Amino acid sequence: MVIRLCEKKSDPYRGETMALVNKLVRHPSRDLELEVCERLADSRNWITRHVLAKQPQGSIVLIDRWYPSDAAFRRIVPFAEILQLNIDRNVQVPDLHVGVVTAPEVSWARAAARRRGLSSTVIHKLEEQVACTQAFERAVADHGWVLCRNEGTIEDATMQVVSEIHKVLRCP
Repeated sequence: MVIRLCEKKSDPYRGETMALVNKLVRHPSRDLELEVCERLADSRNWITRHVLAKQPQGSIVLIDRWYPSDAAFRRIVPFAEILQLNIDRNVQVPDLHVGVVTAPEVSWARAAARRRGLSSTVIHKLEEQVACTQAFERAVADHGWVLCRNEGTIEDATMQVVSEIHKVLRCP
């Protein structure tokens, strides 16, 4: 059984967290960014204990925006420190990390073409998109995660992820 979850939809503290994120965007500081990271790690601990623990045994759980996403969106606090925050709070470590990356220009054009347009809380310029993409690609490489390029077809990306899941499950 495959279960799809999204961190933001499972987080009972999402409103408070996003208020902090909005404050951070207006007044960037290390202390405020660290507070955002701590809040996210606490939320992930809650999700680990109250959502992930209730999934059927043997399920494949796909989670969008888990702690590796902080490698892209945080600018001041080093990702190694963010990772340690999550580990210290007993956040579930995935059996497989897949970093889905799209070339910044393609991602920016796709976002602009959506009905809701460019609606990011954190990213407002193409240069910021480039910086986020580069930071995330570095984290993927540094931590040995699987890199999935998303400029092609959804079928190609899906087949790559399925192949990586089979490797973890040791399926033929």
